[in-house]
This record gives sequence, structure tokens and C-alpha cells, in this order.
Amino acid sequence: MTITTANNGNDVVALRVQQQNLEPKRSIRNGTGIEDLDDDGKPRRTGSTLTASAHIITVVIGSGVLSLPWCIAQLGWVVGPIALAIFAYITFYTSSLLADCYRYPDPSSGKRNYNYSEAVGTFLGQRMKMACGIIQYVNLFGYSVAYTITGVVSMVAIFKASCFNKRGHGEKSCTISNIPFMIGFGICELILSQIPNINELTLLSTLATLMSFTYSSIGVLLSINKIAKGNTGKSTLTGVEIGQEFSVADKVWSTFSAIGDLELAFSFSLVLIEIQDTMKGPAENKKMKMANLISVTTTTVFYAMCGCLGYAAYGNDAPGNMISGVYDPMWLVVLANVCIVVHLVGAYQVFNQPLFATIESWSSKKWENSKFVNHDYSVSIPGFKNKKCHINLFKIVWRSCYVIVVTLLAMVVPYFNDILAFLGATGYWPLTIYFPIAMYISRKEIKKYSLKWIVLQSLSGFCLICSIAAACGAVRGISKSLSSNPLKAKS
Repeated sequence: MTITTANNGNDVVALRVQQQNLEPKRSIRNGTGIEDLDDDGKPRRTGSTLTASAHIITVVIGSGVLSLPWCIAQLGWVVGPIALAIFAYITFYTSSLLADCYRYPDPSSGKRNYNYSEAVGTFLGQRMKMACGIIQYVNLFGYSVAYTITGVVSMVAIFKASCFNKRGHGEKSCTISNIPFMIGFGICELILSQIPNINELTLLSTLATLMSFTYSSIGVLLSINKIAKGNTGKSTLTGVEIGQEFSVADKVWSTFSAIGDLELAFSFSLVLIEIQDTMKGPAENKKMKMANLISVTTTTVFYAMCGCLGYAAYGNDAPGNMISGVYDPMWLVVLANVCIVVHLVGAYQVFNQPLFATIESWSSKKWENSKFVNHDYSVSIPGFKNKKCHINLFKIVWRSCYVIVVTLLAMVVPYFNDILAFLGATGYWPLTIYFPIAMYISRKEIKKYSLKWIVLQSLSGFCLICSIAAACGAVRGISKSLSSNPLKAKS
């Protein structure tokens, strides 16, 4: 056992345990009482299957759920629901494989891997670790920018709904710049980004999960209301029909884009190991598999309801966002958009905490003698006896700069949602499919060209083809947007 001293998090002394299973559990005194430690010397984890499920649902059910009617419209009644079910099962299967990679070599009691790239490095080597880290963190950064843009769009929709209610629909004076809302969203995230780590996000994540269920349910209710009134659009078995205004090429490209949207709808593997690292042991892998089952089942049911009911209501003319452009009833639309904003605020944090932790861990090792990087200052909390918060200047500066850069980029980069679709399409296959399968093959020592190896590689190949198609659709979307109006600003 090696003992090192460092001012990291809430601890004054950190114990690094090399032989985790042979060492007794310890406790330390951190100035506020006695704190139990886990087998790796870190503060005892308290996460459960339910909290992990909440984190996953917060990440998975994004506002993209509202675009699922459009996806079903491109694929039709036959292919659409089948594709949804296929991607749901594939995601659950590969996530279960990934859950067994949290510890090494034994999935229940081995040495912990604290993040995704570390797990990849343990099983597949340092080159793969570097490749995984680049893909993972570029996608996390991309989601941050996209969440900022999407959150602001909903904030503007709230303002417009209120304005239209007072002055009449279509009133020009209700047009407003996105910039003030961007700044407000950025300030909110800047404050919340000072939350120490993902373990402290349980309350925010649970609230975000409830919000996602709420606005998804509102979308379903709006669709049911439209169906009940008989004011539905035309739907077909094969989706949007080819005609004078919709060519064969348009059909192919829209199908590729729909596949990409379905892939993105189930993309949460990039933070799965980090979520699992919050769970109370032992046998975190079994608890994580149950959390995967709960979250994927829940999200698939909601996806099916939103997608199928939305398509039944709007038909082949289903919009990219099933509540966009809807302002009646005003209070319900405002509530839906409020829920979207709150959910995106929480999802932003769940996605970024792993990135924060990685940069801070690397910086701590790189400048281990720097007080600016490693020293925590204890500050008493007014009104709470014997309660202190620990302030790290480097964390405050680095996290604040990160949020500022994300916010500025959201202001100036046009068509970023198309760019994100490309990043998501290129990130889905390696992060959700390739790495989990490759680590499983390595861990189980599956022989090359055996039946199981062939089946797993075939699954990986199928998903690679889908991701390439989705990436092509995203590139075409970017090209089409730029050619149609290169100077258009986001709204």
C-alpha cells in the first residue's frame, strides 16, 4: 500500500490502495468528522441503481426525443418502430458489456477504472486509450454547445409564447435576440459547474429526469389531442413518399439522417463508466446492468410513444420538433419549454463532470507542487455550524473559462446542430459499439474467427455502416444549410 498526501476534493489525506481486496477499509478525519473510505482510498461511494438510472435517463432523454416523429416519418410505420427497438437492444447489450469493464481483471472485485478512456487503456492499450479520450471529450464538448443552443431556443420560445398571448400571434415586436438568453444560460451553468463532482449531482439529475418525463408527456398529450380532434396528417407504411417535391435522393438522405438521430437518441456510453464510479459496492457491475435495463426500457417506451403518436398526429409533415411553432394552449407550451430548459441545465452538468474530473486529475499530477492547482481552502458556510465548503482556485478558474468558451461558441457557430449530428454519428460506433465489444473480446479471450467472435464483429460492422450513413446525412445537412443561406443566424 502506498500513502500519498494531496489536497484533493474534501480530503486532506488520500490513500492509494494497490491491493484493494487485501486491504481493510479505512476511515479518515477531514475536519468535519470521520469519513469512511472505499477499497481504493476514496470517499465511500453512495450511489444506487436508482441514482444511476436517473443519471442515465438525464443523459439519454434529451430534447431530441421531440424530433422522433420526424424520424418515424422518414422511415415509415414498418421500419421506424423496428429500427427504434433494434437500437434500444443494441445499446442495452453493449452497455452491459461495458459495465463489466469497470473493474479489472475481476468484474466484481478487481481494480477500478475511473473513466471510460482508462477502462479502454486497461483492456486495449494506451493507443486505444488516447483515441477513445479524444472522441469522448470532443463529443462531450460538442454536446455542451448544442445543449446551450437548444436551451436558449426553448427560452426564446417561452418569451414568444408569452408575447403572442398578450399582443397576438405573429406580432413582429415579439422577435428578440438570442444573445441575452445565451448569457443567462451561461451564467447559470457557470455557477452549477462549481459543483465538486458527479456524486453531488443526484438532486439535480433527479430533477432533470422528472423534467424530461414531463415535456415528453406534454408532447404526447399534444399529439393525442390532435388525433382526438381528427386533424391528423397522412401517414404511410414507408414514410414520406417520393414525388415532385421529394426526390429519391432526398428520401435516401433523410433516411440516413433519421438513422443518425436514432443512434444519438441512445448515446450514453461515453459517460457510463463515470456514472458507475458513483455506485456503492460491491458488485457494481450487476447494479449497473439493472440500471441500464431500467433506463433503456423507460426511454424506449417514451421514445415509442413520442415517435409513433407524433407521427400518427402530424403524418409525413411531422416537424423536427413536435412542440416547435405550437403556442396553444400557451400555458402548456410554456411549461414544456421550461422543463426542456431545466433538463438541459442538468444534462449539461452530467456530461461535463467527467471532462472536468479528467482535466483536474491530469493537472494535479502535472503540477503536483502547485498550491493554485492542488490546495483547497476551507470556508465556513454562514448559518451552518461546523459546515465548511472547500474551494479550489484552479477548479473555479478552469471550469469558468470552459463554460465561457462554450457559451461564446454557441453564439457564433451557425448550424451547430448539424455539426453535432456529425460528431454524434462518428462517435456512436466507437464509443457505444466498438470499444465495449473489443474489451469484451479481450476480457473473455474469445478466439478469432470463432462463432461468437464472428457474431460480435458482424454486429460491430452493421453499426459501423449505420454510423457512416448517418455521418454522410449530417454532412449533406451542413452543406445544404450553408448553400441555402450561408449567413443565416441561429434562432
